[in-house]
Amino acid sequence: MPESGVTAERVRLGIVAGPDFEAEIKALDSTLRSIEAVLDLDQLRREIAELSEQASAPNLWDDQTNAQRVTSRLAARQADLDRVTSQRQRLDDLAVLVELADAENDAATRAEAEKELADLRRAVDALEVRTLLSGDYDSREALVTIRSGAGGVDAADFAEMLMRMYIRWAERHKYPSEVYDTSYAEEAGIKSATFAVKAPYAYGTLSVEQGTHRLVRISPFDNQGRRQTSFAGVEVVPVLEQTDEIDIPEEEIRIDVYRSSGPGGQSVNTTDSAVRITHLPTGLVVSCQNEKSQIQNRATAMTILKAKLLAQRKAEERAKIDEMRGNVTSSWGDQMRNYVLHPYQMVKDLRTEQETGNPQAVFDGEIDDFIEAGIRWRRTSGAAAATA
Repeated sequence: MPESGVTAERVRLGIVAGPDFEAEIKALDSTLRSIEAVLDLDQLRREIAELSEQASAPNLWDDQTNAQRVTSRLAARQADLDRVTSQRQRLDDLAVLVELADAENDAATRAEAEKELADLRRAVDALEVRTLLSGDYDSREALVTIRSGAGGVDAADFAEMLMRMYIRWAERHKYPSEVYDTSYAEEAGIKSATFAVKAPYAYGTLSVEQGTHRLVRISPFDNQGRRQTSFAGVEVVPVLEQTDEIDIPEEEIRIDVYRSSGPGGQSVNTTDSAVRITHLPTGLVVSCQNEKSQIQNRATAMTILKAKLLAQRKAEERAKIDEMRGNVTSSWGDQMRNYVLHPYQMVKDLRTEQETGNPQAVFDGEIDDFIEAGIRWRRTSGAAAATA
C-alpha cells in the first residue's frame, strides 16, 4: 500500500495519535543503511570467515598471544555483525507489526509497536554512535585513572564516587573490569586509582570522559554543613597490544617494591609484592598492588606505563597540530562536567549541554546519554577544527 494510502487508512480508522510510524521507520531504515555502509557488511563477513578459519587451526594455541588476538578479534567482529543484523531484523518485524495494528485497528498491538519503536530508536542511536569510533585506538580496551583534585577530603570522596560510577557503568554493560592500584586517602575516599575496562571499544567510548569533573554539595565532612566545591580528574588511555612499538630501556626506569596497603586478601598485605615503576625521562609513575606475585604486579605496571607513554606521545602530536592552528585552551576549559547536589539536583556536561536532574542515577552508572553525546560532540568539533 502506498504511504499516502496507509496514512489515509489510519485516519479513516481513527488511528491518528502517537508516532508517525511511516516516517519513523523510514528514518531508521536510512540510518541503518548508513551504518551498514560504514561497517561494510560484506567485508565484515569475509573477515569473520578468515578469522574463523584461523581460530579452528589445530595449532592455534601454540602461540597464546596470537590465539588470544585472533579469538578476541573474531568475537568482536562477530558481535559487530550480529548487532547490525539484529536491528535490521527488528526493523523489518516492526513494519509487519504496524501493518497488523492498522489492519485490525488493534490498540494493544499499536501500543506494543510504539514501545518497540522507542526501544529500536535507542538501539539504532547507540549503534550509530559506535560507527563514530574510528580513531587509531578506539577499538582497544581502556585504562582509567582517577585522581582527587582541589577540595580536600571531599575531593577524595568524589574521586571514589567517580570510580564507582564507571565500574557500575561497566557492570551494567557486562564489561569485565579490574582494579590495578588504589591509593586511599587518610580520612575518606581515594587519592587515586587505576582500573581497566576490558571490552572492545572501551577506550573509544570512555575517552570522552577524560577531563576535570566538578562536584558541588553540602559536605558530609563539614560539621557546620557548609557547601563545598571539589574536583577530580579522569584520565583514559588505550590498552596496548603486542604490535604497539613502545620500547623502554632498562636504564630509563626505576623499580621500587613495597608492601600493599588497604583492603586485600590473604598474602597481599604480608609481602613486598606491590610494585612502583618510575619512568625517569618523563617522571611518569605507575604502581600495581592487586596481585600476590611481585612478578605479576611488575608486568601489569609495565603495561600501564607503556599505555601512558603511548597516550603522552599521541598528546604531544595533537599539541603540535593545535599549536599550528593557534588553538589556546584555558585551564577552565578542562572542566567538562558539573555534578550539583545542592542547592538543586543536576548533572550537566559543559561541552555537549547534556544534562539530567537525577544525579543519583548518574553515580549509579547511568551515563550512556552523556557518553553518546560526548562522542557525537567530539566528531562534530573535530570536523569543525579540520576545516578551520
